[in-house]
Amino acid sequence: QVQLVESGGGLVQVGGSLRLSCAASGRAFSQYVMTWFRQAPGKEREFVAGISSTGANTRYADSVKDRFTISRDNVKNTVYLQMNSLKPGDTAVYYCAADSGWFIRTQRGEYASWGQGTQVTVSS
Repeated sequence: QVQLVESGGGLVQVGGSLRLSCAASGRAFSQYVMTWFRQAPGKEREFVAGISSTGANTRYADSVKDRFTISRDNVKNTVYLQMNSLKPGDTAVYYCAADSGWFIRTQRGEYASWGQGTQVTVSS
């Protein structure tokens, strides 16, 4: 399994931006589909964005489309989530996850490798 460590969370005002990073250990990073999920208090963990192993394909939840951008650097073994135009509803703990399959899956149960999460708080 790949080991994942998220960073970049924090407190930001409505309309602001943050960039999250997820650093992966292991030589096989370039073979993994990488995704971001988030979990708000009292809610289920939900899919946010995913990127294929080469970076050629991406997928977003409707709630973040046109505001968030996922990218990856297979040399640095890191995946990023650029978050713009943040809203209070984006407040959550953000997790990255890795999958050795071919497709960008959106169900939490499809992923075995998770980071510890990073808190994002959007204040109004």
